[in-house]
Amino acid sequence: MRIWRRLLREPQTLFLRRALFQIHLWSGVAVGLYIAVISLTGAILVYRNELYTAFSPQPRLVDAAGTALPLSDLEQAVRRTFPDATVVVVEPGPTTNHAADVTLERAGERTRRLVHPSTGADLGPTLPLGYRVSAWMLDLHDNLLGGPNGRRVNGIGALAMLLLCGTGLIVWWPGTSRWRRSVFVDVRANWKRLNWSLHSVLGLWFFAFILMWSLTGIYLSLPEQVSAVLDFIEPLDENTPVERVVDRVQYWLAYLHFGRLGGRGIPGCGRGLCDSITKATWAVVGLVPVLMAVTGLVMWWNRIAGPAARRWLTLRGLRPQSTAGSTATTIR
Repeated sequence: MRIWRRLLREPQTLFLRRALFQIHLWSGVAVGLYIAVISLTGAILVYRNELYTAFSPQPRLVDAAGTALPLSDLEQAVRRTFPDATVVVVEPGPTTNHAADVTLERAGERTRRLVHPSTGADLGPTLPLGYRVSAWMLDLHDNLLGGPNGRRVNGIGALAMLLLCGTGLIVWWPGTSRWRRSVFVDVRANWKRLNWSLHSVLGLWFFAFILMWSLTGIYLSLPEQVSAVLDFIEPLDENTPVERVVDRVQYWLAYLHFGRLGGRGIPGCGRGLCDSITKATWAVVGLVPVLMAVTGLVMWWNRIAGPAARRWLTLRGLRPQSTAGSTATTIR
């Protein structure tokens, strides 16, 4: 039987399929936590604009404000309040009863604080906690809190996710005689088999989404490299400055990632109900890779880590040896 026939009918008998399973398993273990964090933050950041609007800073009234200091005197008071920082700018509030907004710089990083208009005393951060958490989450999702280097690492993570997509699809294929049973979760199976079934079925049904997030993640993390590849595929003709197919591809790679599709030229999909539906879909489906990371980790524990841990404990006398064999002999 030729290899392609065995792949279609009995893929489990192929060494290639077993090798790809190991690649899929260990790659998933290596980047599972990364995928879970990126997917969870991405699902939340679908509503990034709404979060920023909800937590946008508002002017703050000050009790017993008294007489507001002139701007030059207020700047001096602020310097005394923050002697370890460089005062970049002091912005008085809209009235003398509002706190002033101060931008400070420490070790190359800027922060904003509110200060009393009469004394320059520190009144806390300008940006509300929800706003700061949203900004931190965005930086984590985009740059892994590591600036340009973190964004490049994100690109490597997206490539690893693409590898998982390709190997996962091959590993899922059970053969022509069994594929129908592998399309739905086997709820009657024992918990280990149920975990495997849930992992594989989620990967199948949401394969297109996960593949899309892998490709768009590569583009958003490594835009120059991806643009160079697309320019090689369809070079720019400076004598004929028309929109290329690869230009449209790059346009959609940017917007597909977060599901903000309303008003992007899709017939019948405006900024109202359609936009809300697509964002909600992206947010819910964005949790699927989190579930796959968890079920994949459980699978790895059941197959490899758990048995290895039990053998290690047994060899060191920390776990009693199994008596199944002697018990069976006694029963016979």
